Amino acid sequence: MKNRGYYGDHGGAFLPEILVATFEDLEAHFEKIKGDPVFWKEYETLMSTYSCRATPLTYAANLTKKFGGAKIYIKREDLNHTGAHKANNVMGQGLLVKRMGKRRVIAETGAGQHGVACATMAAKFGFDCTIYMGEVDVIRQRPNVFWMEQLGATVVPVKDGTRILKDAINEAFRDWVTNMDDTHYCLGTACGPHPFPEMVSYFQSIIGREAREQILDIEGKLPKKVYACVGGGSNAMGLFSGFFDDPVELVGVEAGGKGLDSGLHASRLSYKDSSPGIAQGYKTYFLQDDDGQMKETHSISAGLDYVGVSPILSQMHDEKKARFESATDQEVIDALQLTMRKEGIIPALESSHALAYATKLAPTMSQEQILLVNLSGRGDKDMHTVAALAGLNFEEQK
Repeated sequence: MKNRGYYGDHGGAFLPEILVATFEDLEAHFEKIKGDPVFWKEYETLMSTYSCRATPLTYAANLTKKFGGAKIYIKREDLNHTGAHKANNVMGQGLLVKRMGKRRVIAETGAGQHGVACATMAAKFGFDCTIYMGEVDVIRQRPNVFWMEQLGATVVPVKDGTRILKDAINEAFRDWVTNMDDTHYCLGTACGPHPFPEMVSYFQSIIGREAREQILDIEGKLPKKVYACVGGGSNAMGLFSGFFDDPVELVGVEAGGKGLDSGLHASRLSYKDSSPGIAQGYKTYFLQDDDGQMKETHSISAGLDYVGVSPILSQMHDEKKARFESATDQEVIDALQLTMRKEGIIPALESSHALAYATKLAPTMSQEQILLVNLSGRGDKDMHTVAALAGLNFEEQK
């Protein structure tokens, strides 16, 4: 980190002057808790009593047998409270908000899992809560919208721009500018201005800490490769952080959409379409044109349908500390269905990207080797999307 909040050439905090004091206050509180073992213990206790931590590591025996190569293990973040890894970050930020003395939280969400987690945290801690969600995602993630509203959150459909995640982030920042005194923006992924990339990664690191200890307890050795899907990058940073100092290959899998040459994808680090730029308060690789205008993205999964990526992962890409690949929509659907039918596990569409690429590589590895996949969330929220692909419409069912 050459300067505060930078990771190589990426990161930083590009802020309107009105937000500078708010970010300085947030950074000061985060630095204080980051060095406080009492806070981390409070956090671990909360997660163990409220959110099913430690989440288990499942040996996927049937998938392993089918592919005939490496042993496949799955880190079960789908069993975390609210159905995804998102609870790790929001509950940590909730504890921080309490220390900061604020009473309202706002958030953006794409797949809806961060929105549900944030609404859950707000209900537990007694905060007012507003969730911004692109209008396109409101439609395709209707079950999560319903639960956010039932939890007491106000869900605001964002109708500007492409009406997906990046537009929801923009709208959340607009809210924060006018409500700084009593409001905290609970950013959901390891992106945005400093200290958000570091802070979100810090709370998500609980995934990697657990996974490393669990695989050593079970197998007595480390995995050869670990896989995680990559949208903004929080679940990948969470898993990868447990293996930074180990001889383990870290593999992030992005949304290949309709194919990388189609232009309908969200692959920032695994394809040639992206370039460094500054948007939404930070510098990273974005899918943008020659004039710096953000391109439209596409993914069957709302959570990976994002134009940027964590500056920390961008640095890892530049320094070849991690490898980045992609999976197409069809490969994702195939992996989801196979995992359901072979293991009785229903992965989220986001997580199915990691499964799709990992299972493609498993046959090329020896049976003595281990690959570990982060199952970042469960697929309940994707029921309507998957059903539509099968020609079903629940609203028409009698």
